[in-house]
Amino acid sequence: MASNYDSLSARLRQAADYVAAHPLDTATRSLRAVADHSGLPPATFTRMSKALGYENFQELRDGLRQRLARRESSFAARATALQGDTDASDLVARNRAACIENIDALAADLDNARVEEIADRLHKARRVVVLGSLGSTGIAEYTAYMGNFLGAGWTQAGRMGTSVGASLADLGEKDALIVFTKPPFAATSVRAAEFACERDVFVLVVTDTHTCPALRHASARVIVPTDSPNFFSSYVATMFLVETLMATVAKRAGPTATRRIADVEAANLTLGEVRPL
Repeated sequence: MASNYDSLSARLRQAADYVAAHPLDTATRSLRAVADHSGLPPATFTRMSKALGYENFQELRDGLRQRLARRESSFAARATALQGDTDASDLVARNRAACIENIDALAADLDNARVEEIADRLHKARRVVVLGSLGSTGIAEYTAYMGNFLGAGWTQAGRMGTSVGASLADLGEKDALIVFTKPPFAATSVRAAEFACERDVFVLVVTDTHTCPALRHASARVIVPTDSPNFFSSYVATMFLVETLMATVAKRAGPTATRRIADVEAANLTLGEVRPL
């Protein structure tokens, strides 16, 4: 749904929005009941299902049931299910399979042209601010760390308790903001996306669901699969996205980035932050 949403008509988007907002009702109620509750004709849901690549609404509903079966409503509930799992000895294989499936699904959705377009906007930006709160803090820090090798304009908002507002206050149409946010969505991240959008900043939102409230403020979006047997959402596919995107930015940066990286490495050696190879 996330990858095909932009190609849907306004009417079919209404049906998709309903499914995204009411997954349990959609998975457990009949087509007529779903249509009555949503106020849309049954045929709209049928057309929406086919537009998303399903044979019919029943096939979409079956897929939704399978997804809901894999995903508990809270981290605590998922941890409880994991502790009671009698097949825990196979957890390594199951987690490996989930990570590979997540990466494959993301790679199938991400075409080179889309990655190049996002990388071009980031490369041309005067400043790039990266924001991630709660579970997304680590991936935001990693992204900003790599970006800072390419140019001094890459920074992480809210790092070590610093003000997010101070990081965003001077952004404008020549700048970019990357927001990582996944359920439960950090309110600060959603508000930051809205704040930047109102100032014509290029906003890239990386999340794992079409229902993410920050998406309405996004200039570009990437929906990253996060299925996992763990109690927490997987960040493996998100890491794959970040490393692919940053490699593309570095490729566009050319000799300037190479000199910058060499200068950073030399400074690290001079300061004793790293040991010589």
